[in-house]
Amino acid sequence: MGEPTPLLPYQTVFLMFFEQSTRTRNSMEAGITQLGGHAHYLDTSTMQLSHGESPKDTAIILSRFGHAIACRNCFWKVGNAYLREMARWATVPILSLQDDLYHPMQALADLMTIQEKRGKNSERLKVSIIWAFATSHKKPISVPLSQVLLFPRYGMDVTLAYPEGWDLPDWVIDEARKNAARHGGSVRLTHDQEEAYRDADVVFPKNWGSWVKNESTTVVDGALEAQRHWKCTERLMELASRDCLYMHALPADRGNEVEDAVIDGPHSAVYDEAENRLHTAKAVMALTMGGR
Repeated sequence: MGEPTPLLPYQTVFLMFFEQSTRTRNSMEAGITQLGGHAHYLDTSTMQLSHGESPKDTAIILSRFGHAIACRNCFWKVGNAYLREMARWATVPILSLQDDLYHPMQALADLMTIQEKRGKNSERLKVSIIWAFATSHKKPISVPLSQVLLFPRYGMDVTLAYPEGWDLPDWVIDEARKNAARHGGSVRLTHDQEEAYRDADVVFPKNWGSWVKNESTTVVDGALEAQRHWKCTERLMELASRDCLYMHALPADRGNEVEDAVIDGPHSAVYDEAENRLHTAKAVMALTMGGR
């Protein structure tokens, strides 16, 4: 922070958002400014695509106006396909700001934070991705999906814990296990949250929606209500290693996903994790937009 990094002078990145954003939008806007460029924030409800303009035409035109197009579209079975269609036609980089399957910017910041706190050699760290109860909205699966694919590539022992019905796609688990086999990590699935916390070096207790098994957009139903005990508490954190990191992409559903005593306590790295969204966003833009 504070060190000039004018790697992309006068370059423009378009930020297309189909959903709300705090960390993603502001890390990209601040990041491109620090790189010497400029961001155009595009609320898709005010664009012609709200009248039916295609991703093809949008990508071609914006490519002629700037140097990269970044997009968030998290609608189930729509978002990733939309970004890929834009990528077919764009002549500038297409950057994912999150879709229904992936959140690469968040996963990179998570990895950076783990390595900052635990060292560059992350082999054999027990990292637990744990479903947690929340009622704010039916969240995408993109954060845990991206984490379970990325972390085994750095030799981490990943435990994915969730109640029955909140599965990730089978192909994701297959690919994660292939990554683990190549890089010396492991991937374990469990429906026991205590097992996930026990001796963990890093925990990510976060809600995600039951999209794979249940495509309903209903936020709270009986199945969800039955899982209120899936909550990160001080008692569960006592099962983890003494120096265990509590991490969360934010915003956390305080009181449901996690106790205040945990997220505000000594194990929490959430604000450093959020800050690293800026640094990793700058790195991605510099590498993809020609600033290296």
